[in-house]
Amino acid sequence: MRTLIVAAGLIAASAGAALAQDVGKGEHTFSACAPCHSVGQDAQNKLGPELNGLDGRKAGIVPGFNYSADMKNSGIVWNAATFKQFMKDPKAMIAGTAMFFAGFKNEQDINDLWAYVSQFTADGSIKK
Repeated sequence: MRTLIVAAGLIAASAGAALAQDVGKGEHTFSACAPCHSVGQDAQNKLGPELNGLDGRKAGIVPGFNYSADMKNSGIVWNAATFKQFMKDPKAMIAGTAMFFAGFKNEQDINDLWAYVSQFTADGSIKK
């Protein structure tokens, strides 16, 4: 019985470790996004909107960016769950999105990417 409890504890601990987020790895993963998106103090809209202040932001509202009607009307508020779902398959979540990225297949890459992107406030500074 004791062996079973220890084994269950190790499995739970390893599952938690697998879900841990790494900002540095997320920054590396963001290089796939950087041709179209930017973050940080000098962030500007490109082919996609700048992503500062994404955590808690309503989809389709960045000034000066021309969103698809489906994105503007999606009702999405970006948080860890909505971001991760979207990044797996953007068109499955919002069929009319103008984003032509197929999505990330590696869940850890998505977790790390969220850790990186969500650290930026609306003005491009890093949350303290």
